[in-house]
Parts: sequence; structure tokens; C-alpha cells
Amino acid sequence: MGPFEIAAIAIIGAFAISGYKEYNKRHDNMDSKAVDELKTELERLKDRVVTLEKIVTDKSYQLGDEIERL
Repeated sequence: MGPFEIAAIAIIGAFAISGYKEYNKRHDNMDSKAVDELKTELERLKDRVVTLEKIVTDKSYQLGDEIERL
């Protein structure tokens, strides 16, 4: 293997590594957007659960449930 072939392989390898790093950087950005969206949805759902817990544990709700049972 001559010096020109080694140089060509080194240049091609450098471009390949550079492309791979760029691909990973863009892929990570997409993942972080999805994670942020999921975190937002999780917070919204937690708020809804808290509201539902308040409704269910309210005494007037329990009284209405007992009246329906009778």
C-alpha cells in the first residue's frame, strides 16, 4: 500500500467521522424535542390526576354516591 492510498483512506475516514458526528448531533436534537414534549404532557396529566383526586375525595361527591346506592 503506497503513501497516496494511505492518505486517501485517511481523508475518507476523516469525512466519514465528521459526517457521523453531525448525524449524531442532529439525532440528539430530535430526541430532546420528543423528551420535552413528553415531559410537558406528563405535567399536564399529573395536574389532571390531582384535580380528579380532589373531586373523588370531596365529601359532596361521596354523599351523592351514597345516595345513589340507596
